[in-house]
Amino acid sequence: MLHLQGAQMLQMLEKSLRKCLPESLKVYGTIFHMNQGNPFKLKALVDKWPDFNTVVVRPQEQEMTDDLDHYTNTYQIYSKDPKNCQEFLGSPEVINWKQHLQIQSSQSKLDEVIENLVAVKLGQVKRTQCLLYMIFQTAKKLVPSLLDAEKLSPSRGTHSSINQEMFKLSSLDVTHAALVNKFWHFGGNERSQRFIERCIQTFPTFCLLGPEGTPVSWAMMDQTGELRMAGTVPEYRRHGLILHVTSAQIQALEELGFPMYSHVDKANHTMQRLAVKIQSVRMPCAWNQWQYVPLRTQDSAGWAGRVAGGTSGWMERRNTL
Repeated sequence: MLHLQGAQMLQMLEKSLRKCLPESLKVYGTIFHMNQGNPFKLKALVDKWPDFNTVVVRPQEQEMTDDLDHYTNTYQIYSKDPKNCQEFLGSPEVINWKQHLQIQSSQSKLDEVIENLVAVKLGQVKRTQCLLYMIFQTAKKLVPSLLDAEKLSPSRGTHSSINQEMFKLSSLDVTHAALVNKFWHFGGNERSQRFIERCIQTFPTFCLLGPEGTPVSWAMMDQTGELRMAGTVPEYRRHGLILHVTSAQIQALEELGFPMYSHVDKANHTMQRLAVKIQSVRMPCAWNQWQYVPLRTQDSAGWAGRVAGGTSGWMERRNTL
């Protein structure tokens, strides 16, 4: 196991992962932001270097102090050889299997390996698989071979029409985290709110302020560069506000050169329609998340509770338009 440190190694890793898109997307997006200053204090581990087979991105140990906080204890994984990475992923130096944790990857092939490890580690796991989308501008730059030129011709810089006297484009403040957490499908608890607060403090956010001066619709991004946690308060839904916010988000992040992607629940047809409107490109691979709970944890009760919660996608929650 090698810990990649220094700008040169991480830039080499980013370049190598780019050649493996779209299956490396979740890890590629994370490494991209590590190369932009690593604001989430993450570390990249590989089985060997420079000709690696498997890469795992995870928080620094000092960040993972809460054994029950799967929002923080999140691992992004990409492997060129998914069938033969179990030994590497099973190492306690790579993944702390004693904690509640999440594994995220654009590779469905990792499911068998993770299930095997869960059996060995005596835990429980819940898998979530969603549709994976890449914003057109990002796909054009990174994976142009996946574009259908006849079907995709997005109009740049055009937002949905809204009443600009009533709604003002702005950014989220950390004090708005409770509101986002309330409507986040996999949020609603203290740990998820801390995660949202950290994302607001670290990355660009976008919102529309309503007549009362508080957010009525918003969009965010996480430490992997994924666009997520978007939402609209119920009384302002079905007015095209989320389309306006996400259009502004995409335009601003494109100017910063950020890779942009998201995931959508397979049953969330409302947000799938939004993906079409903003000309997102559906990837041939899926978005995967495995939420793991060890049977025995370090809490005072000694036994893990039920699997609950998880990070949700930008276009994952239903009825947000």
